[in-house]
Amino acid sequence: MEIFKAVNIEKRYNNHLALDNLTLSVPEGSIYGLLGPNGAGKTTLIRIINQITAPDKGELFFKNRKFRSDDVMQIGYLPEERGLYRKMKVGEQALYLCRLKGVKKGDALQKLKYWFEKFEISAWWNKKVEELSKGMQQKVQFIVTILHEPKLLIFDEPFSGFDPINTDLLKKEILNLKTKGATVIFSTHDMGSVEELCDRITLINKSKSILEGNIKEIRDTYKSNIFEAGFRGDATKLGEILGEGFEITGLQSQEEMHYAKIKVSENKEKNLLLSRLIPYFEITAFNEVLPRMNEIFIKAVKEAGKNQQNEPNTWEKLH
Repeated sequence: MEIFKAVNIEKRYNNHLALDNLTLSVPEGSIYGLLGPNGAGKTTLIRIINQITAPDKGELFFKNRKFRSDDVMQIGYLPEERGLYRKMKVGEQALYLCRLKGVKKGDALQKLKYWFEKFEISAWWNKKVEELSKGMQQKVQFIVTILHEPKLLIFDEPFSGFDPINTDLLKKEILNLKTKGATVIFSTHDMGSVEELCDRITLINKSKSILEGNIKEIRDTYKSNIFEAGFRGDATKLGEILGEGFEITGLQSQEEMHYAKIKVSENKEKNLLLSRLIPYFEITAFNEVLPRMNEIFIKAVKEAGKNQQNEPNTWEKLH
């Protein structure tokens, strides 16, 4: 079941088309990656979901019905640009923000105590926000984003400014939230985090969706038929043994161990590759090399850029 769906969304600011006929569906209980270069339209979409602005065309759906203004109470939004009041005390501000989301004071205090202890920031309760490091401030804002237990969470670059330890802490909490039934829309430029966390993604470029789907299926689609083999034996004979239809694209050796990347031509099979290696080498590892999301991101954006350049402009369409 979809928790959120956007259908044919268009948004224009003066002469700039920020979103062009964008459609996406976010399955309930998933972590959904919203990706794209700077200025692609991601922030505009997030602002529309949060009812900060409205689309010029298209429709939004929440839990299989049209989106209502009060649905924002079931959304938790952590923006890239943090918005804490610097002169206000941390605990006082956290409580205030939780109350705005409809959490009773007693419940809010109890939950805040739990999360402040978990994130090891209890000592900062009576400090002013301006006394906190950027990472500490992000922890506070993360807590107030999730405290009212929203059905849909939107994180925009949540790991910005975090050290590796706190980044790992936050990733674990996001996965825990998913386990407990929350749905997450996750916007980031960190493709490693996308591979770790996301179930599905939409890649937006120049206001249009250019790639959408399941992470594993997308990586499978972009694979280039390259396999990596770890083996012991005389690596100098590898090319001769493989023969036609197999191209060695990389070879590394560590003492007696060798690691080769081998591209298999389309008319050959990986089983044939393995059968040619086994009689001559001791095989210690064999797996298909799938492209990283960073490679796919760059390739998809470049391909889309070429296609968009070839599209007729508005004047050409009219004439």
